[in-house]
Amino acid sequence: MANLLPFVSASAARRLFLGAQGLLDDPTRRATVPSLQALIEKLGFVQVDTINVVARAHDLTLSSRLDGYRPEHLRKLLEDRRSLFEAFTHDASAIPTAWFGHWRPRFARDRERIHAHAWWQHHFRGTDGARVVGDVKARIEREGPLKSSDFEHPEKRGPWWGWKPQKAALDFLWRSGELMIPRREGFQKLYDLTERVLPDHHALPCPNPEAHVEWACASAAERLVVFTPKELAEFWASIEAAEAKAWCDRAAKAGRIVPVAVEGADGEARPAFALADWEKRLAKLPDPPERTRLLCPFDPVLRDRARALRRFGFDYRFEAFVPEPKRKYGYFVLPILEGERFVGRLDPKLHRDRGLLEVRGLWWEPGIKATKARKRGLDEALERLATFVGAEEILLP
Repeated sequence: MANLLPFVSASAARRLFLGAQGLLDDPTRRATVPSLQALIEKLGFVQVDTINVVARAHDLTLSSRLDGYRPEHLRKLLEDRRSLFEAFTHDASAIPTAWFGHWRPRFARDRERIHAHAWWQHHFRGTDGARVVGDVKARIEREGPLKSSDFEHPEKRGPWWGWKPQKAALDFLWRSGELMIPRREGFQKLYDLTERVLPDHHALPCPNPEAHVEWACASAAERLVVFTPKELAEFWASIEAAEAKAWCDRAAKAGRIVPVAVEGADGEARPAFALADWEKRLAKLPDPPERTRLLCPFDPVLRDRARALRRFGFDYRFEAFVPEPKRKYGYFVLPILEGERFVGRLDPKLHRDRGLLEVRGLWWEPGIKATKARKRGLDEALERLATFVGAEEILLP
């Protein structure tokens, strides 16, 4: 049956995906606040993470696509223009505020899920959870933006599963949409009432289920081009796979998408769907920029590890939470993208006090030769990274 469907070659599938995710655009184009907004809208969102071995995840993702990107550009969009807001997709992310209404179903869902989860019972053991949440919100209403450290608790606790109840309350109120993050101080989140942070958006009506599924699937399809229903559902992590499957059936009948057989990096063709104009889109795509890039571990191209393996033949695992003796590569390993191929990975660390970017390990993929041209491309990528993070020296293994 698969061989009767329109055939999308492995190379075509990769290029369509890279093009939709901004990795075929000219990275030397002018970096401005509006161009950064346009880039994030093209991606859909950019994941925000606290790990800062070299740079923050969102900064690495954006600088890999836009040479002139600076973190203050993102702060302006989040804190001044409020054209982005922080909330959850599959993880904490910066998201275009124009889509805020489509987070209302998620806010309601997360409120119910958190209440029923062991997370909630654990953090509020020995306390009245509802009262703590109410007190935290009331204090923010009176005093304005506050961070977790503004709330004292006599019991000393560690991170995560040792969170004090007030920190858990802040996270709960954020995840359920009652609080937003107006800014960060030293990357610590400040929380304020949603109506004060997003006065023009906080009261937007919740979309009906049909409209929400339509938005979730259609917007995800634009950013994937070739996809399975499961990949559509997981793009925003806001709908169920069955809803995405039903949408694909309807969209295929309407001619908006078409069933295809997409070739994987292993040469096997698998059934999927594609936007109906995928061939026209492919013909318009530019060639990949002639450069080597170092991608963030949380880059949207890599977020779905199974898809990265199927599409690129690149088996990537994030090992920061793996005990050091069991790591195969390193703590915060950056994949090396050359054109439309992943050719290796490296383990970097920025020594800020010494202005040194150290590469603690470098591994080329099987079958990849470390030619002079390839090494030169990697050197140039490391120089761009060093410039971005303020390192004056690069130390290779």
